[in-house]
Amino acid sequence: MGMTFPDDEKMKGCRPKLFGTKDKKVAKRTDCQSCSTVKSGPSSSKSQSSSPFRTLSEVRSLRFSHFLGHSSSTTKTEPFRIFVSTWNVGGNTPTTDLNLDDFLPADDNSDIYVLGFQEIVPLNAGNVLVVEDNEPAARWLALINRTLNKPVDSNADIFQHNLSSSLDLTSSQLSSNLDASFSNRSRTGSGSSAIFQKSSLKSIRKPYMPTQRKLLKLCSCSVEMTRKSYKDACFGCPQAYANETDSSEEDDTDDRSHDAYGYIADGMSSAASASKDQLKYNLISCKRMVGIFITVWAKKELVHHIGHVRTSCIGRGIMGYLGNKGCISVSMTLHQTSFCFICSHLASGEKEGDERRRNLDVLEILRLTQFQRICRAGRRIPEKIVDHDRVIWLGDLNYRISLSYEDTKKLLTENNWDALFEKDQLNIERKSGRVFKDWSEEKIYFAPTYKYSCNSDSYAGETATSKKKRRTPAWCDRILWHGDNIVQLCYFRGESKFSDHRPVCGTFIVDVEIQDSKSKGRSSNTNIKIGAEELLPTSKSKGNKNKGNKGAGT
Repeated sequence: MGMTFPDDEKMKGCRPKLFGTKDKKVAKRTDCQSCSTVKSGPSSSKSQSSSPFRTLSEVRSLRFSHFLGHSSSTTKTEPFRIFVSTWNVGGNTPTTDLNLDDFLPADDNSDIYVLGFQEIVPLNAGNVLVVEDNEPAARWLALINRTLNKPVDSNADIFQHNLSSSLDLTSSQLSSNLDASFSNRSRTGSGSSAIFQKSSLKSIRKPYMPTQRKLLKLCSCSVEMTRKSYKDACFGCPQAYANETDSSEEDDTDDRSHDAYGYIADGMSSAASASKDQLKYNLISCKRMVGIFITVWAKKELVHHIGHVRTSCIGRGIMGYLGNKGCISVSMTLHQTSFCFICSHLASGEKEGDERRRNLDVLEILRLTQFQRICRAGRRIPEKIVDHDRVIWLGDLNYRISLSYEDTKKLLTENNWDALFEKDQLNIERKSGRVFKDWSEEKIYFAPTYKYSCNSDSYAGETATSKKKRRTPAWCDRILWHGDNIVQLCYFRGESKFSDHRPVCGTFIVDVEIQDSKSKGRSSNTNIKIGAEELLPTSKSKGNKNKGNKGAGT
């Protein structure tokens, strides 16, 4: 099924002045999968008459023939809209006044949102080596939730405790305690909130996740499907390998109802669950590694079609493995199509040769990222990044422009993006085949996103007091993709002055394989029931009686 869009639909939520459309054709994808059949060996009449029960081989034949022989492998493709955004926030913690429109347009109305951050905390020794401060992550989640799931009162303060709010009660308590934590910062010697030191990211994210959030991590393969690829049926595996690669966040041994700060929230579970049903978007996955933070949100009606959610963290920072640099990857399936989203922060530096360190980071991330196997049926769900059907890589990749500050500034004043892009390190390295081979990036029609003076539209080099502190403007923040049947509708930057980076956003239309409704209509439970009945003892008299009844009824 090809993807066609009217012109007004294709550019919905995009910024025409920053993006030039590029015609692309998506090849039609047809999957002609034939149903498997199980052949049973010949059996003699003697063996059949000797026992009223089926032999073990016959039982297996019946069981699998009902799963495979009566099921249909018909699939169709439908387009889904995915919004992706990346932002290096420079270690700044947001307040309730921060408007996310430049990072997360409110009118985009995508099916899935993939939102990645870098440096949500300052990359100092305390944050890298000692303790994780989850206060910034909690605030970003609250702000994103406010934007995606707008309350009835759009002027309401999300950081104020309001029981009548349309948001769930746990979210309201989250907001109230956030303000309390800020007032307590001056009373803590380390400068970080004592409240958040008690909480885990798991407890903070719970108000925004589906009620049955554990099901997201389980195998969601359908028994109606044939067994030819990772998309096929995983017999008996719905409870296999539920944990993610990094189990520190996903340990569900204690599933009591807690609020986001480590306190028992008795009596709040039912109210929170009821109000969760009112949310338009649910949090599917979020993961933090020092300053890197990724969140994936989906429309509520898509949640039960999402499964196999796993995460993997690769540290590429201090000593080559600490988390001040590196990536977080999220793997999931939507219907019968696999997705992987990678949020990364690569090696910094604008000296000659620093681009090779970034290349190495990418190669090591691709080599080392390994998602835990989630299906017992075999190697069916992708375990490596490039094995997924659709892959999107976002983040502060830190590639610079190989020009002097003076030459770069001259081209900037002329808005000569083509000449600048020819000297872009990522563009050069990709063309040479040294990194991101077979990956794609849309053409850039916006100004470099780094480095700005704080709360200013001026690049830092214009206000630097010395050449040592001056930084040449560069397109550090990027979005790339890998796989077939992906069309990027727009690629633009936001203009928020909150950080020394500007956010970068992109909207994609992707084809997703969906099992045909006719195939879904065939109940696997009915097939199992028939198979069980055929295992019962049979007799001639019973068979004749049934035959007579059948004839009488027709």
